[in-house]
Amino acid sequence: MKSFFTKIFAPLLNLFEKGEEPEHFQPSHRKILLIMGFLFLILGGVSLYFGIRVDQMAALLPTLIFAAIGFVCIVVGALGSDKAVSNIWRSAR
Repeated sequence: MKSFFTKIFAPLLNLFEKGEEPEHFQPSHRKILLIMGFLFLILGGVSLYFGIRVDQMAALLPTLIFAAIGFVCIVVGALGSDKAVSNIWRSAR
């Protein structure tokens, strides 16, 4: 099942798997990335809820941004190699 999803999300994963080998990879980086992705998805959902509640279309922009960040974090954290996880943390420095 993991190989199926890895093939589907290969264009996204290839963005983060480029470059040099991981310098400072720790297994906790993957766990933190998954937790951060989950929190961003929750934030996107809350933003969507309150945007619908107050009937404002402007709330869709933060909803899309938070959901996209959460989706990328979860895909890279769950399916990406150690190199991809290391590169996503390196780009955050």
